[in-house]
Amino acid sequence: MIQIDDKLISFDVFEKHFCCDLPQCLGACCVHGLSGAPLEPEEIDILKKEIGIIEQFLKPGGIEAVRKQGVAIRDFDGDMVTPLIEGEECAFCIEENGIAMCAIEKAWLQGKVGFRKPISCHLYPIRVKKYSTFTAINYDQWSICQPARDLGLKNGILVYKFLKEAITRAYGKEFYHEMEVAAQMLEEQRADSQNESQQ
Repeated sequence: MIQIDDKLISFDVFEKHFCCDLPQCLGACCVHGLSGAPLEPEEIDILKKEIGIIEQFLKPGGIEAVRKQGVAIRDFDGDMVTPLIEGEECAFCIEENGIAMCAIEKAWLQGKVGFRKPISCHLYPIRVKKYSTFTAINYDQWSICQPARDLGLKNGILVYKFLKEAITRAYGKEFYHEMEVAAQMLEEQRADSQNESQQ
């Protein structure tokens, strides 16, 4: 793993390929899963304040789920997450042209709210786990994201590059720059290893 500040980052974030291919996966990550999207405490506060506006973009099942469960619930791991519609898709999930998307993000794109979407969604396929002394940043390989792995490999897009905007939003420009430096170091180490093996 690579350490930057108090973050421990999996090598996979620097070495695996990924690029969302929505026409192929149809936004499946918004629909499938055992629980909703993880939420930060400040995100829950924002959603509580903005839900009146966001509701205008939700489908009936989403409105019902939010009104019954609230904007956040505690899942089986004890984490605060978005509620689900009948235990399946995220309550904030809507469809456009057959592709699942986030109602919160749609409201943001239209300038109705200042909050784009939960950072956990923006960072996916990175998953973040906070511990007492450090934060683990890992690459989550989900079977439904195979089209994204294929497209990323085809176009040469690595996970950390695909997530530049999200990582910068979460941790700042300097942190992302440090990731770029680390990626270059890893690339040089790989090149040196290959040269040594060929000698």
